[in-house]
Amino acid sequence: MVSLQIRTSARSQMVNITAQVADAIRASGLSDGAVLVSVPHTTAGITINENADPDVVHDILAALERCVPWQDPTYRHLEGNSAAHVKASLVGHSAMVPVRNGRMALGTWQALYLCEFDGPRTRNVAVTILKPD
Repeated sequence: MVSLQIRTSARSQMVNITAQVADAIRASGLSDGAVLVSVPHTTAGITINENADPDVVHDILAALERCVPWQDPTYRHLEGNSAAHVKASLVGHSAMVPVRNGRMALGTWQALYLCEFDGPRTRNVAVTILKPD
């Protein structure tokens, strides 16, 4: 397993980590198999989405904020970051990507993102190389 450290700069942010994960795959020498990318945090997530148009990232973050606003008088969690926990649960903590010929088998427009919901922070991203038997 490789641990990436990703520094975020905003409370809500999506950071493209595709290149760092690709580097970890190359360093492992994996030709065919899969890679599991995950975060051990309860206020961050991992997702795969479009990388061609930056407005998609903006729209995703805006939609999540409309669905789960940062401030809500019904939240009971004392740390004041309930929205971050809910958003992380909605997005999920991991993504698995097939690897073929040493490269992630992502679609033309796809990229891997660390989704920050309680930043800015330094986040750990676990990259686990899965080799077939």
